[in-house]
Amino acid sequence: MVQLAPVPSLTLPCPAKINLFLAVTGRRADGFHDLVSVVSPLAWGDELSVQTTADGAFTLACDNSDVPADDTNLVLRAAKAFRGATGWTGGAHFELTKRIPAGAGLGGGSSDAVAALRALNQLAGQPLTAAGLSEVAVQVGSDCPLFLADAPVTMRGRGERIEPLPAAVAARLRGQRVLLCKPPFGINTAWAYRQLAAAAPVSYQAPNIAEAHVAAWMADPERPLEDLAVNSFEAVVFAKQVTLPVLAQDLRETCGLHLHLSGSGSACFVLLDPDHSPVGACERISRAWGPQAWMKETQLSH
Repeated sequence: MVQLAPVPSLTLPCPAKINLFLAVTGRRADGFHDLVSVVSPLAWGDELSVQTTADGAFTLACDNSDVPADDTNLVLRAAKAFRGATGWTGGAHFELTKRIPAGAGLGGGSSDAVAALRALNQLAGQPLTAAGLSEVAVQVGSDCPLFLADAPVTMRGRGERIEPLPAAVAARLRGQRVLLCKPPFGINTAWAYRQLAAAAPVSYQAPNIAEAHVAAWMADPERPLEDLAVNSFEAVVFAKQVTLPVLAQDLRETCGLHLHLSGSGSACFVLLDPDHSPVGACERISRAWGPQAWMKETQLSH
């Protein structure tokens, strides 16, 4: 009996992320916004399996029927960007196990796209260097390059300038428990940026102030992570969705916990002490947002 060679395939994790600090510092001439953000990957997320095909086509299947499997999906956009950058003529079928909710500010689409780029680059024989992968990633989405670092980073520019945190600072984050939660609505990122632009200049934080805030936290190993957590989007998102500030106040008063927005939302996170049970917070979240509230306990990785 003739044995067929196995079809090359890979399965990669697609971690979610949270913005521990996010300052939007102004609008650029090209229409994008500049920002300073401290971002950490999480020890939880989606999963992407990739199998090469001989027909040269890129196809996608997802276990969540609400996720589009057409060219609007960042996985397929990443695959086409990879082909454009390398000239690779092979094809691939992607199987996406989707856990990260959409419209949440947790980076699910961008993380999926970067997993696709990494998988294709490996299956194609590494035609792109790390710098080349980063160049392609930023074409797909502003948040994409941060997922190439596999570590907590400071993100600048429109997201393309990535700097890993110093090892000692990253160690302060590793293993931090986090309770993620998302109300039964999303936030359109473009809308959130428009709201900031409409309220300019008071809605923007001066770059030097943002950098000083991050530097001061990094320099003091005794400062708690709560001291770092600031997000420019909270003002506009909390003003639109009043259930968010109401819940934030409730968690402070009843559980001594602080609710923070990740990205432009609508997902939020609560930092948990090592021995802090999340049960009380989960009960308050369920009471505020009803049965459609989504929650997940995880931790900062790397």
